[in-house]
Amino acid sequence: MKEPQFTPPGEILSDIEESDAFAPRFNGEGLIPVVATDIHTGRLLMLAYMNAEALAKTIETSEAWYWSRSRGALWRKGATSGNTQKVLEIRTDCDQDAIQLVVEQHGPACHTERRACFYRKVISKSELRFTD
Repeated sequence: MKEPQFTPPGEILSDIEESDAFAPRFNGEGLIPVVATDIHTGRLLMLAYMNAEALAKTIETSEAWYWSRSRGALWRKGATSGNTQKVLEIRTDCDQDAIQLVVEQHGPACHTERRACFYRKVISKSELRFTD
């Protein structure tokens, strides 16, 4: 696949916070952090990373694509589990170094088969409590 082109952040002449140019700021490894939230509840479902190709595929297909840091590979959410994410909205933060996907989650979002990856609450420096 040809490398996707986004507006380079350095080409934005106005304050980036007020610009209407989409210029995602990938880190030194070519990745940007992404959170997925549920369209119906607003609940935070998961945190993952995208490279430029995953972001472009997500925009083109309205399906969530991510970059697996452990496998070093592109993956479509739910490709093997069937637990897909239909992307209804893509947002970026004020300085465009993070992405939020507002999704319709089909099945569990977490690989542990829980609804969301954030299923434990920190109680103290050494204790967690399961919330789901």
